[in-house]
Amino acid sequence: VQLQASGGGLVQPGGSLRVSCAASGINLDYTAIGWFRQAPGKEREWISCISSRQNLTRYADAVKGRFTISRDNAGNMVDLQMNSLKPEDTAVYYCAAAGACYYNTNLFADWGQGTLVTVSS
Repeated sequence: VQLQASGGGLVQPGGSLRVSCAASGINLDYTAIGWFRQAPGKEREWISCISSRQNLTRYADAVKGRFTISRDNAGNMVDLQMNSLKPEDTAVYYCAAAGACYYNTNLFADWGQGTLVTVSS
């Protein structure tokens, strides 16, 4: 099982960016995927999750209304569309898998390398 986040970069405050999580060796029909981020000097933070078949989505209060998570099971991808970005969104973004959309980061596994998102003018 391998999850790989990509799509990070430098964006100005108020801008948008889309990061993607590519999954291999795993069937997304039966797996929830979560997005997390870790800013320098801070703990890893749960920010969003999408369930398997029902496509239920959940968001942390810090990103609700600005970020949208979606999945493409045929392509084995889960995307996170980030709008109205703020400097405090700057972090390394990771995706990971779980049996359901838990809020507990420790219940997720198969962490891949993250992708850096920098929001700065």
